[in-house]
Amino acid sequence: MSELTEAPEVEAVRRKAAGSSFYSAMRLMPKAQREAMFAIYAFCRAVDDIADDGVGTRPERRAALNLWRDDIGSLYRGAAPRKAAFLSQVVSRYAPRQQDFLSVIEGMEMDVEADIVAPDLDQLDLYCDRVASAVGRLSVKVFGMKEEPGFRLAQHLGRALQLTNILRDLDEDGAIHRLYLPREFLSEAGLEPREPHMVLGDPRVDQACRAVASLAHHHYREADAVLRARPKGNLRAPRLMSAVYCEILRRMEAAGWAPPRHRVHLPKSRLAMIVLRNEFSA
Repeated sequence: MSELTEAPEVEAVRRKAAGSSFYSAMRLMPKAQREAMFAIYAFCRAVDDIADDGVGTRPERRAALNLWRDDIGSLYRGAAPRKAAFLSQVVSRYAPRQQDFLSVIEGMEMDVEADIVAPDLDQLDLYCDRVASAVGRLSVKVFGMKEEPGFRLAQHLGRALQLTNILRDLDEDGAIHRLYLPREFLSEAGLEPREPHMVLGDPRVDQACRAVASLAHHHYREADAVLRARPKGNLRAPRLMSAVYCEILRRMEAAGWAPPRHRVHLPKSRLAMIVLRNEFSA
């Protein structure tokens, strides 16, 4: 897959990911699979940047996402793609579903259409499916998993990872007027979701966050059940991602989410220990 290795989009995300838990997981994979995963990640980063970098008006960002949608369509029709050319070998070798690429774009469109503030649980689940589980469905094709266990793993691990990220990025999201905590959990905590900064400045937000953490743990357990069954495929990367992010979630639970909060980081020494433990248990 030399074309992937040389693609500037792929090389850029490889450099950016160096030292991260994602990069550690990718290093456990054979080279061809690793390069395919970096290509998928490059696509995700490109459309995510459109949704999150705040450059351009909402219609302009919507148009930019539509260009990616059209380009993915060209790729699957066998026409010459423009932006998505670096995905050509991923599609031809691993046959990921076109709809899963489109679902990722649809997830980014949810952020572009309007700032998401206290979605209901159904909307949050749809968002997690599009921006995270759809990425998982693309990934399990590269892992060599069959669709039934692979898509079930993607469903639960994708949601678990995304919910963990939501809890870790509360203040960063609040700074751009986004709040992904579900309104049902906020209401149970006695909070009326209006302005993100008001919710995030209230100590009762901790209760809502712990309810989200409980939901994330449910999805981690369901994902781990799939992994313990040892379906066919290269399971090292998803097993490591599950272990790392579950550790981050536990550290956040220990610290709590009442203000003032501090972003939880996993020390490199702890990450290395988790990598080694997963290698020996593989």
